[in-house]
Amino acid sequence: MVSIRKAVRADVTAVFTIRRRAILDKCSGFYSDKQLALWTQGDYSPEFAKDVADNFYVAQLTDRLNSKVIASGKLSLETGVIDAIFVDPDFFGQGVARSMLQHLERLALDNGINQLSLDSTLNAAPFYRRCGFIGNSLSTYHSPTGISLDCIPMHKQLK
Repeated sequence: MVSIRKAVRADVTAVFTIRRRAILDKCSGFYSDKQLALWTQGDYSPEFAKDVADNFYVAQLTDRLNSKVIASGKLSLETGVIDAIFVDPDFFGQGVARSMLQHLERLALDNGINQLSLDSTLNAAPFYRRCGFIGNSLSTYHSPTGISLDCIPMHKQLK
């Protein structure tokens, strides 16, 4: 069974590993090998660990004996910005990202946020469009680590 819960500091390694695996598996062909290497190099920072504990949610697969974090997602309750929806490639295509996005949308509505925005990677834009997000123009995301990536700014009005 998959459930979504607030991330805790103990989830940081799993979230970082899923992020790296998802980028390398799903973003190749959309970004250069050099961009992928820069995007996934190194280990997580103390700032990343704090951000995960403060702002992330995780999807957890639980069976009778084990539980495993299989996806992450982040919502800023101050700005309505969604970020870091990454799914372990072993669970890609099973509705986990859609479940995470729906969870974040409910959380936004519960906190009085009526519009969400995000910067989609090129490979994820069709998914976000299927989920009701609007946006087609190309922009450049400048990461704090110094990498620049093409992205598609998108938004969604919540009901």
